[in-house]
Amino acid sequence: MRRQVLLFFSMLSLCPVFGQVSYSIPEEMSKGSMVGNIAQDLGLDLKRLKSGKARLHVGSSAEYIELNKEKGLLLIKERIDREALCKQTTPCALHFQIILENPIEFYRVTVEITDINDNAPIFKMNNMVFEISESAVRGGRFVLEKAIDYDVGSNGLKSYSLNPTDNFVLNLNDNTDGGKEVEMVLEKPLDREKQEQLTLTLTAVDGGEPQLSGTVQIHVTVLDANDNAPVFTQKTYKASLLENSQKGTSLMTVTATDRDQGSNGFVTYSMSSNTEGILDLFEIHGTSGEVRLVGKIDYETSKHYELNVKARDQGGLTDSCKILFDIIDVNDNTPLIDLMSTTQSIPEDSTFQTVVAVMNVHDADSDVSGVVKCFLSDSEPFIIENTSNGFYSILTNGDLDRERASEYNITVTCSDEGVPSLSSSVTLTLQISDVNDNAPVFERSSYEAYIVENNTPGLSIFKVKARDADWNQNARVSYILEDSSVNGVPVSSYVSVSADSGVIHAVRSFDFEQIKDFQFRVKAQDGGSPPLSSNVSVKILIQDQNDNPPQVLYPVLTGGSVVAEMVPRAADVGYLVTKVVAVDVDSGQNAWLSYKLQKATDRALFEVGLQNGEIRTIRQVTDKDAVKQRLTVIVEDNGQPSRSATVIVNVAVADSFPEVLSEFTDFTHDKEYNDNLTFYLVLALAVVSFLFITCLVVIISVKIYRWRQSRVLYHSSLPVIPYYPPRYSDTLGTGTLQHVYNYEVCRTTDSRKSDCKFGRAGSQNVLIMDPSSTGTMQRIQSEKSILDEPDSPLEQKPPNNDWRFTQGQRPGPSGPHMPYGTHIRWTPKSGTRATGGPEVAMGTGPWPQPPTEAEQLQALMAAANEVSEATATLGPGTMGLSTRYSPQFTLQHVPDYRQNVYIPGSTATLTSNPQQQQATAQQATQQALPPPQVSAQPEPPKAAQTPASKKKSTKKEKK
Repeated sequence: MRRQVLLFFSMLSLCPVFGQVSYSIPEEMSKGSMVGNIAQDLGLDLKRLKSGKARLHVGSSAEYIELNKEKGLLLIKERIDREALCKQTTPCALHFQIILENPIEFYRVTVEITDINDNAPIFKMNNMVFEISESAVRGGRFVLEKAIDYDVGSNGLKSYSLNPTDNFVLNLNDNTDGGKEVEMVLEKPLDREKQEQLTLTLTAVDGGEPQLSGTVQIHVTVLDANDNAPVFTQKTYKASLLENSQKGTSLMTVTATDRDQGSNGFVTYSMSSNTEGILDLFEIHGTSGEVRLVGKIDYETSKHYELNVKARDQGGLTDSCKILFDIIDVNDNTPLIDLMSTTQSIPEDSTFQTVVAVMNVHDADSDVSGVVKCFLSDSEPFIIENTSNGFYSILTNGDLDRERASEYNITVTCSDEGVPSLSSSVTLTLQISDVNDNAPVFERSSYEAYIVENNTPGLSIFKVKARDADWNQNARVSYILEDSSVNGVPVSSYVSVSADSGVIHAVRSFDFEQIKDFQFRVKAQDGGSPPLSSNVSVKILIQDQNDNPPQVLYPVLTGGSVVAEMVPRAADVGYLVTKVVAVDVDSGQNAWLSYKLQKATDRALFEVGLQNGEIRTIRQVTDKDAVKQRLTVIVEDNGQPSRSATVIVNVAVADSFPEVLSEFTDFTHDKEYNDNLTFYLVLALAVVSFLFITCLVVIISVKIYRWRQSRVLYHSSLPVIPYYPPRYSDTLGTGTLQHVYNYEVCRTTDSRKSDCKFGRAGSQNVLIMDPSSTGTMQRIQSEKSILDEPDSPLEQKPPNNDWRFTQGQRPGPSGPHMPYGTHIRWTPKSGTRATGGPEVAMGTGPWPQPPTEAEQLQALMAAANEVSEATATLGPGTMGLSTRYSPQFTLQHVPDYRQNVYIPGSTATLTSNPQQQQATAQQATQQALPPPQVSAQPEPPKAAQTPASKKKSTKKEKK
């Protein structure tokens, strides 16, 4: 494959650098084949191809070439057929441009398509038929149909061969256009009697490698004698033709003569051409030889047309001639505007002569009809310049302002110089993007607003408004309260500004008497980057409201003294007694005060000036007038609604001070003070009396309650039921009773270091307490060693006959449903209890009769009273025992309730005699248990006595 590269550059002053590169490639290259390294040939960086969004611009023609921006290569996009692309035109080339953006650049690329031998010569006719008279003389010529080879150059048609050559030989004649005229020359006369039909083969061979060929069959029919062939008057006919000629126009008439007579002298005409499509444009009349235009011709498609005309007589003799048409160009093509690159939007702050668009303008006409000039319909603020042959650029020619014009419709008109001149136009729409170049502008240079005092916080005062000529985010205005202070207080504690709406709200309630007006500044800031802002001064004026009553400055009444004005009895009419002086801190008409006499001891004696508050006599003072005169003056302002204040003026009508003093010794405020004091004393006495009676009732109730409890405990006929705290109660009954029976165990502070054992007869269950009181109580199934010890003081003796009483002899509750049993329970610190299982025997026999409901209720109430009394006396430091059991208290201090006490439903006997307990335990052990078969378990060692325990033991012995 041969590839030629031609590269040249041209520098232009008003546009980016343009270059041109040419390549030469053969046709029929496979898709994806490389045409050339355009980046290397143009000296472009691959990054520039990517950043500039390089692309190919081919105009209206098909895209055969594509650009690989990653490698900078031109590749075959579609298979190229030179014959379909250019037909017989040479050279055949593709012309396109490479466009780059940011900045806009373009390069011309020409790819020449060279021919390869891919087309064999072909004949349009499947066979040729000739009728030749036998009288044809030697040397007679018969024009053959030429073969067509779509290849050009050396690959085109090269030679012909004829086979067989018994009667005819092949003759090739060179034409003026470089082609060859193929003739079959009669070499040997024909004899119809010997051979009426001849079949020859004409072979056309091209000059390519490998060599290709095409054949056609020639059928010759030998006719009877016709010895004269038609002869054209001219071998070549020439004519000129305007390209806008109408269809049906008669172009010329060709003439051929035959000297034969009759049918042998009748000549017919036919037309042929090697150029495809020509026969669709021209036709010839078969008998007259008139040539007419039947199609539309175009100078831009072909500038010359060549036709072959053949004349044939009835004897089969022919002659041929050639017609040449030269096409004259007319201005029938408008300029074609091809927008190569356009910009949809540019910012309004674009620099001078920024390229907006690049276009290519082409006029297919020739000479002056193809000369084009372009201009803009409305030039401001853009211009168009011709950067190179046929290429134009549209540039900015002034400042852009989006606020003045946000969009431009640029109309480009291009016209040629033909007659008449033809033109075409195209309109570009260019958007001007906004730049934050306008600050917000307030509607007013300053603002003043009024608000009535005592307003509600959050009240809307008024609204400031600013407008921004920019667009979208750049025109979004936010309002900000600038930092300042009013009387040393930040202005933000007075008012606030809504950032979106600009509404100014009052943050606090204003007081006209404290502040009458204040100023601050509000800043309007847009959302651009960087933001622009402007500010405006705002003045808030507080309007007064009648919210203050008048204040009397004189006379002043104090709590401890009386001020009285003296009027001599000889006072005349209009005598000035005193003047009430009052002020109102409001302003305007709210501070206009008027004075009126509301009450008076003698209204006919005094009057008050409406405006000045002067109290004067309106008649002569007489001896009948009371010495003590009391005047009530009301002072009102002029507000809406009006507010008022009253003042009491004491007037003494007397000539001397002692007389006045005697009248004013007992005054109202002393009486009021005494009345208040009496009320508080009575209230205090009532409260103290109530508290005393309440305490007395509570004390008496407690005493009576305790007395009743002691009476129930010591005078009841029920057996004594010891106290067991609620936390050690048990609801798990064993044996034949519903509940277990509990005993209270009282221990000293050091008794936790000793061992305690609790045994019972008739059962093998023994509860062992851990000396540290932290272990879990366990039930030992076989405690034979303890039961076998004869000295155990806690063993129970078997039942005796003393228990067998009749129902009438038994004191207290009786029966098998007695809710208490003989069960000793210890709850350790960990909270785990050991309860007797089903094997625990609670007794050997039931009571003869069940207890009555009254007996059960009496026993339960006695137990509840004992529990309540013991719980009330519990205190810290006694390890959950009653406070009556002091640390020095031992088991000897407990009243011996076990004497003469029986346990219903049990065979156990409680006694205070240790020897009797021991004997009873031994007897019970011998009766209840079999002899021991294993060695007795050694008794756990007892803890050593501490000094405290020794001291307690000594006290026990003394007692």
